[in-house]
Amino acid sequence: MTDNKGGRRVKKLLTRKVLITLIFLLAATVFLFLFLKEVFAGNIILRDYIFKIGKFQLRWYSVCIASGILIAYFLGRRRLRDSNLKLPYTLKPEDLDEGLFWGIIFGILGARTYYVVFNWSYYSRYPSEIWKIWHGGLAIHGGIFAAFATIFVYSKIKKYFSFFQATDLFTSVLPLAQALGRWGNFFNYEAYGRPTTLPWGMFVPPERRMPGYDIERFFHPTFLYESLWNIAVFCVLYFLIEKKKKYYGETTALYLIMYSLGRFWIESLRLDSLMAGGLRAAQVVSILLIVLGAIWYAYLIGKKTKND
Repeated sequence: MTDNKGGRRVKKLLTRKVLITLIFLLAATVFLFLFLKEVFAGNIILRDYIFKIGKFQLRWYSVCIASGILIAYFLGRRRLRDSNLKLPYTLKPEDLDEGLFWGIIFGILGARTYYVVFNWSYYSRYPSEIWKIWHGGLAIHGGIFAAFATIFVYSKIKKYFSFFQATDLFTSVLPLAQALGRWGNFFNYEAYGRPTTLPWGMFVPPERRMPGYDIERFFHPTFLYESLWNIAVFCVLYFLIEKKKKYYGETTALYLIMYSLGRFWIESLRLDSLMAGGLRAAQVVSILLIVLGAIWYAYLIGKKTKND
């Protein structure tokens, strides 16, 4: 009898907790919608910093990226303790911590280097701007390549876990970090798309508009498109694929495919694409990653079918 009462009490607490969470999420969604509506209409003009003391400024761009990294980190640690996975992780939490430390350093260096290389005509004239990452200018593809390279070296040093085990953990939470990081572009009024007359077009102040678009007022909010796409990719990988996969590498392959499909389309709308010759660098890289991910996933599916 006591056990039944205890069970009902726990069930009520869980139900109440879920209800409170849903109410909070609903309220946050409504607030965000109303806030975006005002910003997109131009009724609210954003500033790119939260506060400043003298020359020091705490910028939204940095906060968004840091928030994405922290949330992804905690989800990654939680995943290590998940006993319901068909293919559990053998990574130790302390190695995740150390790997994250080096991953952040080399990831930021890789993202910045990639961006500077493809904008060398500007940075060669203003070299002092190269290290000012809070002004914007981190290319995600450069960060991903650097992170993969760091994971490869780290897995070889530790030896007890494979490269693909670590990249699966990384790519299962990376899309959420990317989704949050994109909001840094929102506060900087950057990474927006071409002019649009759609109802959700985003107002961009004259001083933040790309050269040649002085007359246009509303632009595609491509930061929002990519943020929403990345959230969808995260949900599929973290809540579905991770729990059903049979081989390490499946999450990584699907991340390369899914993220790159969205990025390829969204990049076609942007006005500030990094260019390689006459091609958009992000689209070229996206195609290569889609092909690479598809080949690897096909290999794993073939391997799974053969074993079954």
